[in-house]
Amino acid sequence: MRIGYTLMTEQAGPRALVEHAASAERAGFDFEVMSDHYFPWLDEQGHAPYAWSVLGAVTAVTERVDLMTYVTCPTMRYHPAIVAQKAATVQELSGGRFTLGLGSGENLNEHVIGRGWPPVNVRHEMLGEAIEIISQLFDGGYVDYVGKHFRVDSAKLWDLPEQRVPLAVAVSGKQSVQLFAPVADTMVAVEPDAELCRAWDVFQGGTARKVGQLPISWGVDREEAKQRAHEQFRWFAGGWKVNAEIPGTAGFAAASQYVTPDDVAENIPCGPDVEPIAKAVEEFRDAGFTDLALVQIGGEHQADFLDFAKGELLPALREV
Repeated sequence: MRIGYTLMTEQAGPRALVEHAASAERAGFDFEVMSDHYFPWLDEQGHAPYAWSVLGAVTAVTERVDLMTYVTCPTMRYHPAIVAQKAATVQELSGGRFTLGLGSGENLNEHVIGRGWPPVNVRHEMLGEAIEIISQLFDGGYVDYVGKHFRVDSAKLWDLPEQRVPLAVAVSGKQSVQLFAPVADTMVAVEPDAELCRAWDVFQGGTARKVGQLPISWGVDREEAKQRAHEQFRWFAGGWKVNAEIPGTAGFAAASQYVTPDDVAENIPCGPDVEPIAKAVEEFRDAGFTDLALVQIGGEHQADFLDFAKGELLPALREV
């Protein structure tokens, strides 16, 4: 299993993210993923730069690592034809290292355009149409499209990369797997769910790429690391079916007001030790994931974490 690093736009500004990207490559991570948000989850995180500008800069300071959006919603804030253009450009800049990760989005980020937030079945319909449009544009030539949710009039990607951009799609259950596994190259999920992996493999085969994500709060003082995880990541406890619906940081603060530091620490490895992290990584490996991106909680703690990853964590995980 390949181990990646998360460039979490909700907890660091654009210049810091670019520095973290270069440092993570030097530390030995295999790939890097980047969130694409208009809002942080909580006020305490305090950031939300434009991911695509940051990705362009990241391509200039890295040479080896694969890059990926984790994930972009191509249905409301962005029209799918524009997402295809952005993805093709990043693929060109990166020399073929980019995967376009897509998902049906969260109210948190999409409400800003003032169109309201559709129910999940409609969001899946919209994502399906968006993937059709993006795939047709990646095929080359002019594209016209008339669907239930989108129209495209004579669009064309004029800078089409030599290496086609792979598509990854975030899924959370059998319904989304059945909808998107036939039209994507890679699965994205945030829980070590073996059933999801098996369902995806029915369509893609056992060698298909399946990318997970694991938040950790590394630090030499376990209590401080636990408090930091609670302060910045307690929103995670709601689960994606809830998290997709809440429209703002105040809502996430209210929804997580009864989540305690101990509750968070039960689900997120906290402190200086490799063993709890390795155990959590093994759960994804055993479920069938091929790739796992780590999230170090706390934007100001990235440099020390990357030193730890290079010297201790990554060698230990590769032994496992």
